[in-house]
Amino acid sequence: MERFIENAMYASRWLLAPIYFGLSLGLLALALKFFQEIFHILPNIFAMAEAELILVLLSLVDMALVGGLLVMVMMSGYENFVSQLDIDDHKEKLAWLGKMDSSSLKMKVAASIVAISSIHLLRVFMDARNHDPEHLMWYVIIHMTFVVSAFAMGYLDKLTKH
Repeated sequence: MERFIENAMYASRWLLAPIYFGLSLGLLALALKFFQEIFHILPNIFAMAEAELILVLLSLVDMALVGGLLVMVMMSGYENFVSQLDIDDHKEKLAWLGKMDSSSLKMKVAASIVAISSIHLLRVFMDARNHDPEHLMWYVIIHMTFVVSAFAMGYLDKLTKH
């Protein structure tokens, strides 16, 4: 009975595989939105104010960072919790594949969240005249919460490794 339960628990890791595949569909949706935004900008590029263009470009950078985060979570999560990716020798392999454990993945996700939050905060500050000062304060507080959390996670990770 014990062996059956252990084998069933071990096999249940495959329930994560569709979730990681679902992230690839999320990446596809993000890519479609990215190019939708590009196609929306191009006809209006000469009519746009510089500040408006910068806001749109920051939005594109934000999407690129989220896309990178999705790829990182999808691939390293699959490798850490489901199965090793079996990539042919003649195909290009990402340098970090197989080298990122759950602890380093957690730190990279935290750093990505801080970067994404920073870009979002910069977009808000560039459009500050259209935001209530109280909302600006809350944006900063939330961003600083992400920053402090990432530093705390890094510090605790460093303590546990030594």
